[in-house]
Amino acid sequence: MPLAEDTGFVAAYLCAMRRAVTGSAGDISDGGPEITLTISGEGALPCAFPYTDFATSAIATATLAVAGLAAGAAGDYGLNARAAMPRVNVDRRLASFWFQTSLRAQGWSSPPMWDPIAGDYRTEDGWIRLHTNAAHHRAAALAVLGVEAKREDVARAVTTWKADALESAIVAQGGCAAAMRTLAQWREHPQGMAVAAAPLLQWETFDVADTPRARQWQPMRERPLSGIRVLDLTRILAGPTATRFLAGFGAQVLRIDPPDWDEVGTVPEVVQGKRCARLDLKQANGRAVLEDLLRDADIVVHGYRPDALERLGFGAARRRELNPALIDVSLDAYGWQGPWHARRGFDSLVQMSAGIADAGMRAAGAQRPVPLPGQGIDYATGYLMAAAAVHALALRQTRGAGTTIRASLASTAGLLATHRSSVDGPSPLAGEAPADLSSRIEDTSWGPVRRVATPMSIVGTPVDWALPAMALGTATPRWA
Repeated sequence: MPLAEDTGFVAAYLCAMRRAVTGSAGDISDGGPEITLTISGEGALPCAFPYTDFATSAIATATLAVAGLAAGAAGDYGLNARAAMPRVNVDRRLASFWFQTSLRAQGWSSPPMWDPIAGDYRTEDGWIRLHTNAAHHRAAALAVLGVEAKREDVARAVTTWKADALESAIVAQGGCAAAMRTLAQWREHPQGMAVAAAPLLQWETFDVADTPRARQWQPMRERPLSGIRVLDLTRILAGPTATRFLAGFGAQVLRIDPPDWDEVGTVPEVVQGKRCARLDLKQANGRAVLEDLLRDADIVVHGYRPDALERLGFGAARRRELNPALIDVSLDAYGWQGPWHARRGFDSLVQMSAGIADAGMRAAGAQRPVPLPGQGIDYATGYLMAAAAVHALALRQTRGAGTTIRASLASTAGLLATHRSSVDGPSPLAGEAPADLSSRIEDTSWGPVRRVATPMSIVGTPVDWALPAMALGTATPRWA
């Protein structure tokens, strides 16, 4: 279905996303012979917000960026390139599946996504969500509540607290929690106002003139990102989504984790196409290796808290000194300005803070928070980061520019919340069928898997992850 015929919110979301990535939305309703974007598939996941349209738009934004770079194989670059733009299609049904999970284990079971203590709890005056997947975050919440790690004990203790007070106490202890607010309360909150005043993506470019890597590299139509080195310093889930997308179009992605870190429930989903190594950045030799990796990287994507790399000696100025042409993409949960700008956060917490879980509860007539059908804020932010990184590559090639790009989950949530699902919207999504899965068996560290078929396609530019998902620490920390 041509985009011009779409009756949902795909066009509106796509305009906003493309404007954030390129500075100009362009004409997406009638691209003419140079640009052809079609949306196939039918139906939508049930949600108070246009979740399927949002997923479709995010994936389309990133795919259009790659298509623009593929067109650059003939000498023109970027999403604003109009000449010889290859045709792009996004399947809205498959996009919906990928905004939940793409992985289907064959003969084994994936570990649980959530720690037993994580979840929504009723407080004295409302609801709060505790995020306890990391051991130190769980310990912080339990210390504040003064209970053992038993869900019934946690629930009983939470009822004695007001939501805002408990949120503040757990955050002060180094934990992660979010009281449920309405959309209106978030708009009036100091952090909500700071997020609303900021752009969806924050850009800064640096004129670095000619650089050896920019001079030597040229995209190929078949594998536009072949030869591009991506240093992945991210955690669940937005950053790994961005780097997974880049790997699918040929980028060499090297993920670096601390010695003892793991994300048991999500790693198999997001490390497809990557090499995964470990470095102890508390040790001088580990920092020396990271310094070398940064010097030779084209793109670095990181989701550490804003001051974490600074404390390790790899702040923004140092990264730019090591590699002036670097495309530096970073993520913060609650935005880059405002009183919560460095607060720990995750998709599920932002949904509570920003009014999304409350809106879902009201739309469903439910008695408890109703989140999105998947971690869609994470996923959409990841595709936006990937799109911005690809567009920044085009800027490097045409203008000799290094780029810093900052994204936030809260800004992406704000974009989602600009529209509400209509009563006469798309029909429900048809259930998954065997034909929806790729025929390829991926031999991962955990066992064989099949993936949901990729939702995006570019004529003449196949999507292909050359490496199966492998466990963290299975590779050496060096560029291949």
